[in-house]
Amino acid sequence: MAELVLEREQYLPRPIDEVFEFFAQAENLDYLTPPWLHFRIVTPRPIILQQGAVIDYRIRWRWLPVRWRSVITAWDPPHGFVDEQVRGPYKFWHHTHSFVAKEEGTLMTDRVRYRLRCAPFSNFMQKRVASDLELIFDYRRQRIADFYSAPIITPSAAKMLEGF
Repeated sequence: MAELVLEREQYLPRPIDEVFEFFAQAENLDYLTPPWLHFRIVTPRPIILQQGAVIDYRIRWRWLPVRWRSVITAWDPPHGFVDEQVRGPYKFWHHTHSFVAKEEGTLMTDRVRYRLRCAPFSNFMQKRVASDLELIFDYRRQRIADFYSAPIITPSAAKMLEGF
């Protein structure tokens, strides 16, 4: 099964330290995850995010209950961190969260590299999972914009607006 990539960028009109701090709190995953996933962190709290931190979750994908364990494999405040699935639905999951200070704000980038487990009807599953991930990250983008009371402006949209 081929490696797939989902990448999203979002500009936030807040300083990098403030934006990183929001994402450094595991509890904010509840806020960022669509209700239809029935997301629940099962790791005892408080959770201190840092390199080596382990977080266990439970979600429901469609009707299927799923257990998921992530490990923070890179930690570079306030520039980014990486979480990797060590147990869960994917054969491979590597999620890089990057933050770059920009004039009057922060450019946040999510880059998810993933591989599905081999399964019957794999083309169907690949399309279904990719579509669901798009919906999840659309929801996440809107929740982040709402939290920061910011319009959703991607870097490409910002370039288009520069001339106005």
